[in-house]
Amino acid sequence: MPSTPDMPHRDTVAVITGGAQGLGRAVAEALIAEGCGSIAIASRRVAEGEAAAAELSAMGADVRFIRTDLGDAEAAGALIDRAAEAFGRVTALVNAAAATDRGSILDTDPEAFDRLMAVNVRGPFFALQRFAQRAVEAGHPAACVNILSMVVHCGQSFLAPYSASKAALANVTKNAAQALRGHRIRVNGVNCGWMDTPGEDDVQRRYHGAEDGWLQAAEARQPMGMLVKPAHVAGLVTYLLGARSGVMTGALVDFDQNVAGAYPE
Repeated sequence: MPSTPDMPHRDTVAVITGGAQGLGRAVAEALIAEGCGSIAIASRRVAEGEAAAAELSAMGADVRFIRTDLGDAEAAGALIDRAAEAFGRVTALVNAAAATDRGSILDTDPEAFDRLMAVNVRGPFFALQRFAQRAVEAGHPAACVNILSMVVHCGQSFLAPYSASKAALANVTKNAAQALRGHRIRVNGVNCGWMDTPGEDDVQRRYHGAEDGWLQAAEARQPMGMLVKPAHVAGLVTYLLGARSGVMTGALVDFDQNVAGAYPE
């Protein structure tokens, strides 16, 4: 059944890394609500991934879980092949998985730096590479959205390697958009601000000693009275993946309530 204005993703076959929770899960839900019937979600956590796939499938789509460690470049490419074998093709890719380990310029060791670069840059790069190769071979249009962060503009001192990895992925996004536009493959990115996700709750407790109530206290300090919500970003991602965004490619959209480059007044 062809896509319609109220169901713009009827023809979409998607792969979402980090699709078991947080923003990746929200994107899967939004795609299903907009007609997408075939989605592969990837995660390292088997129990969580299988549960998410079952819950998403209950919404009316065929959702498959594929265990994938994005730190393994071969596994990242194989993810696309496995999804294409399951569904016949893949037309949309969302690189949402990321490692967020802490470290500054003074204390980050080479192993931590290499892992962040592997998961946050190398894995998405090779997932996008295989995604694009298959789309070119099949001769169909395709779209990718890389989930970035406002840290591409600088980032806090304790996010030095994470900021570097996201800045690198931002360049990959633009470079790939330029290289692939002649094949009708669009690549865009979203620079997300501080977001309310299960992963962020874990990070706040593990690295920053946060206790119950930290989210409410943090949101009370924000200009809009909330952190960024996954469902809000998911709407932008599905827009960028679909025909409604037209020829848009190579764009990096800041999705935050704080304006990069602004100073206190």
